[in-house]
Amino acid sequence: MPMAWPVKDACETLFQRLEPVRKLNPEGTWQTWQEGQPCAYYTYGARCSEVEVDCLTGDYWTVKTDIVMDIGRSINPSVDIGQIEGMQGLGLYTMEELKFSPSGVLYTRGPSQYKIPAVCDIPLQFNVYLLSGSDNPHAIYSSKGIGKPVQFLGRTVIFAIKEAVAAARVEAGIVGPFTLDSPATPERTCLACNTPFTQKIPASKPGSFQP
Repeated sequence: MPMAWPVKDACETLFQRLEPVRKLNPEGTWQTWQEGQPCAYYTYGARCSEVEVDCLTGDYWTVKTDIVMDIGRSINPSVDIGQIEGMQGLGLYTMEELKFSPSGVLYTRGPSQYKIPAVCDIPLQFNVYLLSGSDNPHAIYSSKGIGKPVQFLGRTVIFAIKEAVAAARVEAGIVGPFTLDSPATPERTCLACNTPFTQKIPASKPGSFQP
């Protein structure tokens, strides 16, 4: 299907949903129809991560992680910080690889079938800060819910891994772009480093094997 058709379908769906708003301002534009406060609050966050990568095995260690989250005025900081630590997306972007059968059946359907972060995967130095001076007049006690938004911050770990791999490649005299898909498993990280050891293993030709 051409890419234009899904876009057209999405625009038509949004146009229909905006009908009550359009009736109030028939001469308006997309911009004026979508102005306002569609959400009671927005949650913001920032994260910085430092990693060390073993180029021979592709294994890595998260040396340090700092997270700052805007959650309004926290009702219970201990609960909110625990939620941030538990939902920070480390496993999603570095460990939880999906495996499918040749017919498309998903094999990895639970923690018993794929690797999830353990105690040894916690950053050696893990700092979580709640942004001060943030108010939310649209919620009880100016608080904000916290959960899935912080998950995206786990991307900083894979970005740090890719920077480390890039540095290793430069030291080895390898220049140019390279691929490191998510999750950045040790296998993928090792292959991305392209060490003399991995160069001795010829790449499989497409069509010469069955997954």
